[in-house]
Amino acid sequence: MNNNRKPKTVSWHDRLATLPQYLIPQHLLSVTMHRLANSKVTWFKKAFIHFIVSRYKVNVSEAAETDLSTYSSFNDFFTRALRKGIRPIAGGDNIMTSPVDGAVSQIGAIQSGRIIQAKGRDYSVVELLGGDADLAQQFEQGQFATIYLSPKDYHRIHMPLTGKLKMMRYIPGKLFSVNPRTARAVPRLFARNERVITVFETEQGPIVMVLVGAIFVGSMETVWEGKITPPYSRDIKTWDYIGDDIVSLDKGQEMGRFNMGSTVVLLLPKSMQSFKPEFTTESIIKLGEAMM
Repeated sequence: MNNNRKPKTVSWHDRLATLPQYLIPQHLLSVTMHRLANSKVTWFKKAFIHFIVSRYKVNVSEAAETDLSTYSSFNDFFTRALRKGIRPIAGGDNIMTSPVDGAVSQIGAIQSGRIIQAKGRDYSVVELLGGDADLAQQFEQGQFATIYLSPKDYHRIHMPLTGKLKMMRYIPGKLFSVNPRTARAVPRLFARNERVITVFETEQGPIVMVLVGAIFVGSMETVWEGKITPPYSRDIKTWDYIGDDIVSLDKGQEMGRFNMGSTVVLLLPKSMQSFKPEFTTESIIKLGEAMM
């Protein structure tokens, strides 16, 4: 992990490419995209699906349903299930696995309560967690992993360990893109964007999975509450799960999904095993792959 936290000069290419995102109506465009993605107009959804498959080289052979004409909408295709057995879940009750298919944006230690976003950029765990200092303290000197899902990836999110859901929190915010270029250019990107924070208790200690929204990510869902967005809100919302409301999920079980590409940020306590050293920036990772 790069420990140099001195500011770096952002290239003019990145600044110029990112500038329009400050100017466009992010939420309005995302609502529009959500409606288009759920359109059942045959010619439109067919064209949309084939464009994305061609543009991003989507591996349709991994899908449970490979006949593109059977999907009722683009979003139905985009949140498609995988073929059974295509993503085996690494064994071991104490071995955390990747919750998604994607690319590692950053991974390493949480130092002085801060997380690396990109070279020369970082942000605080407290900011990421919506100002919850008590929750952030549980991960001091722990570890984090930021995994980016591109449009070609599988967009369901699964449990990295067996756990019990303790709390979920929706944090309103911006909807900047979360691609690598934007991560280099926009300060505190993941602490500024809309996000859903999920807190689980596991046998290895507490873990947090933060689902980060982005431009054109028209919907974030969890299996226990359904669709969280849209509609978008200006208010923080918190769900506590105690007693009969506690949700228990097994390792490898689906816990949520994105529409379009986005990012998951994992937070682990100091007590947990270290991530494998081969996982570095831009490493490709698959759902179910052992991270420890």
